[in-house]
Amino acid sequence: MAMMQGVQKNTLYVGGLAEEVNESILHAAFIPFGDIKDVKTPLDQATQKHRSFGFVTFLEREDASAAMDNMDGAELYGRVLTVNYALPERIKGGEQGWAAQPIWADADTWFERQQQEEEMRRLEAESRAAMQAAEELRRKQAAQEREGEKEEEIEIKDDPMAKAEAEVLQQNNQ
Repeated sequence: MAMMQGVQKNTLYVGGLAEEVNESILHAAFIPFGDIKDVKTPLDQATQKHRSFGFVTFLEREDASAAMDNMDGAELYGRVLTVNYALPERIKGGEQGWAAQPIWADADTWFERQQQEEEMRRLEAESRAAMQAAEELRRKQAAQEREGEKEEEIEIKDDPMAKAEAEVLQQNNQ
């Protein structure tokens, strides 16, 4: 379905063209299906011959649909044609390497995404720093509690009154 969003429903891609086929022959082959707005056969820059495909643009979508249904798989000058809806013309640029618009068209959104990513990195760094500070505080508190327990044990051993209290408590619990 995502592929269908960019499809031009009244322009057909015609692949598998023989060398002898030119724009007027292509026009004549597709005119029975309806009024044609435009016919193009892109040329190879080196050879100045078409690149075995062309585009036929109809005035009405229904005519393009009928032409596609009837001409896909048909023969023209001994070659089997492939006829599909054409995708929009693509030019170099964009994030995927090819785009339907110039590279500078997404400059504003690119800048916004860069700012958002930078903000996310800053927030993540702050979060990590806060987590490390909390962990360090927890470790210090645990260490202080262990020190406090040791001090209590030492105090009981050195204080005769504390020893007597501990013995009485033990006898009462038995």
